[in-house]
Amino acid sequence: MEKELQTIFNEKFGGQASGEYFAPGRINLIGEHTDYNGGYVFPASITIGTYGLARKRDDKKVRLYSENFSEKGIIEFSIDDLEFKKEHDWTNYPKGMVRFLKSDGFAIESGMEILFYGTIPNGAGLSSSASIELLTGVILKDLFQLDVKMIELVQTGKRVENKFIGVNSGIMDQFAIGMGQKDHAILLDTNTLEYEMVPAEFGDYVVAIMNTNKRRELADSKYNERRSECEDALSRLQTKLSIQSLGELSEEEFLSNTNLIGDETLIKRAKHAVTENERTKKAKAALVKGDLATFGKLLNASHKSLQYDYEVTGSELDTLVAAAQAQTGVLGARMTGAGFGGCAIALVKASAFANFTENVKTTYKAKIGYDTDIYKASIDDGARKLK
Repeated sequence: MEKELQTIFNEKFGGQASGEYFAPGRINLIGEHTDYNGGYVFPASITIGTYGLARKRDDKKVRLYSENFSEKGIIEFSIDDLEFKKEHDWTNYPKGMVRFLKSDGFAIESGMEILFYGTIPNGAGLSSSASIELLTGVILKDLFQLDVKMIELVQTGKRVENKFIGVNSGIMDQFAIGMGQKDHAILLDTNTLEYEMVPAEFGDYVVAIMNTNKRRELADSKYNERRSECEDALSRLQTKLSIQSLGELSEEEFLSNTNLIGDETLIKRAKHAVTENERTKKAKAALVKGDLATFGKLLNASHKSLQYDYEVTGSELDTLVAAAQAQTGVLGARMTGAGFGGCAIALVKASAFANFTENVKTTYKAKIGYDTDIYKASIDDGARKLK
């Protein structure tokens, strides 16, 4: 692939790139809608991601091209003009990284040329935007020999999303993509940024990523609704309990205090937040022991909770997950991401992957009316220079 990209770089910019780079996408193995409830998330970086080829220029011009958006051609701006511009489209993500690193005092004094090529399906919920941000971060660090730590690039990526693009997202995506390690998942406390690398060696099994190919048009509005429902449940619990978040409660503590909430819908929402947080801890224990069967059961329980207690799945995700769970060689499956579209994941025996793919695709098409795309992914290292 790098050879083909060098050819494209040469065609677009004339001459060779000075470096080749990669930033993965991410999946969240378990721990969905827990981050804003004071709980843990359990993401991992994957082999699907974004490649970049780059070199410095002698002037102030930044020239960016993506093979994924070839119809948009090369988009140009100056490092002296780093304002958000709608017409600059996808390049606002790398532009935001340049802007914030410069404003933090890092010496980025000349322009550059970068070719991007992503293998992450657009709109799949595997964090293509955070992948572009961290890829740009490692490119800038290398081209300009910046003395910047990966955690700083992670935090800069989050600032780009929040302050430059205007998306009110947490830090999980950038953290997983920047800090990822091969064959490890990250048990991350999103409030404190304390984290633990947990062995995630799946042996004879692989992670299947199943894309609903449905636009997630409901995800944002329902996200805000669920968030406020959890805040309401928390404030009702706080009339008697000294807690700052739902993530502080054990399942037993929660169940013995549901009378304080007194609303069936709010109880269901809070129940998901509490039980899902418990599942992340159990998932960590299962992976440390190499107990993949228990890990798979936790994936199934997570989806059930998201379907019935949190109600953020929808027919496409439910169809995919049920079809996956019914296949031979599958230990577990669940939706991943915000819900109402995007992707689901399954832990599938590698030798059964071809049959799994064919059967799930057939079932999904028959029920939903259009195709699902299924990818095989392994857990890989975070954003890095290739050569």
